[in-house]
Amino acid sequence: MNVADAQRRGGVFGATLFALVGIAILIGLGVWQLERKVWKENLIATITARLDSAPVPLPAPARWRQLTAAADEYTHVRFSAEFLPGESALVYTAGSAFRPDVQGAGYWVLAPARLAGGGIVVVDRGFVPADRKGAVATSPAGVTDIVGVIRWPDRPGLFTPAADEKNNTWFLRDTPAIAAAKKWNDAAPFYIEQESPVPPSGLPKPGKLAVALPDNHLQYAITWFGLAAGLAGVYGVWLGGRRRRT
Repeated sequence: MNVADAQRRGGVFGATLFALVGIAILIGLGVWQLERKVWKENLIATITARLDSAPVPLPAPARWRQLTAAADEYTHVRFSAEFLPGESALVYTAGSAFRPDVQGAGYWVLAPARLAGGGIVVVDRGFVPADRKGAVATSPAGVTDIVGVIRWPDRPGLFTPAADEKNNTWFLRDTPAIAAAKKWNDAAPFYIEQESPVPPSGLPKPGKLAVALPDNHLQYAITWFGLAAGLAGVYGVWLGGRRRRT
């Protein structure tokens, strides 16, 4: 075998290896997207079933630390509690994937409510538009019957702005951090997104959650499989041309 033949074979071997690895990776990404599609559909079905179920009593404080996001988030609950007077925190939001009735920028109004048996639950009382920030009604006095959904706190990311505690403004519903800053002792590790009652003024505006999670995994899978087919086609054309030249 002369040097030229060795170089040609080495070139074919390298191109073949590159093509096979690329095709395997692209197919793997397509399969992963199909698996994500199944996971997303199961997640949507689970959340929808929990949101559509009849409200159940809020678990007692003794059980709070046993609850988990996987097993208990979005559970529909009801309970009676008394809001702590004069206590609230505003959380800036640009909108909500679970509240289609919320449009534009504004604030979630969080307030601590004490249960009759002890323990504090932070309640997201609802949304107020940014231009009506000063119109937020104070928390109702006395015992209030609340219906809502258990939610797990948001977690800060790399680019999450720091809280502006001086102006009582946060940028995530990170209720453990808010409770610690506000000294809402014995607060639950979750919070409640309130559905009812609606305050007489209408603000803050509570509402029913709706599942609106994007499910584009099939399109992504088709894209990856299409790229794999395209790469295979390009390799086949290249290899055929090379063989004709030799």
